[in-house]
Amino acid sequence: MAFAVCSFFLLCGINGLLTGVWPLPLSHWKIINCPDNTWTQLDCYCFRYQDTAMSFVDAEAACIALDGNLASVRSDLENALIVQLITAGGMEAQAWIGLHDAIKDDDFIWTDGSFGTFQNFDSTNTEPENSGDCVEIKTSGLWRDDPCSDTNTFVCIVDLCNGGNPDNPNNCT
Repeated sequence: MAFAVCSFFLLCGINGLLTGVWPLPLSHWKIINCPDNTWTQLDCYCFRYQDTAMSFVDAEAACIALDGNLASVRSDLENALIVQLITAGGMEAQAWIGLHDAIKDDDFIWTDGSFGTFQNFDSTNTEPENSGDCVEIKTSGLWRDDPCSDTNTFVCIVDLCNGGNPDNPNNCT
């Protein structure tokens, strides 16, 4: 048995020499979790609903104070999770997410600097309503733009791989 185990490790070492690939140390493989139990994790991201109504700018500042940003949404699944978070209290509500076109009209960007093509504006409009520069998500899951000075609850996001955990700058997906 000992011979088999030694042979296995010897073969792994030879394979590493031949391929130039060495296994990463155990300290590299960390289980990364959200900051605490008030966050909900989905893949490499933690989401947190804040039920205090604030303007868009104040909401972003509150998220930054939590080492995050207003939530960027990259998929239907993340959109559905955010809807679940804002409806968990059983109230009809809408919440700020981190999308805005305050710099250039109809050029929407995320406050965390992420890129993505996913959008979920109300399909009855061919484009956002142009009623404001900041985007809220409704309990229907659809988005609409509103004046940034309006007050809404909001959802924060922390990127565990690149932004929220300086000890692990690696991509964890």
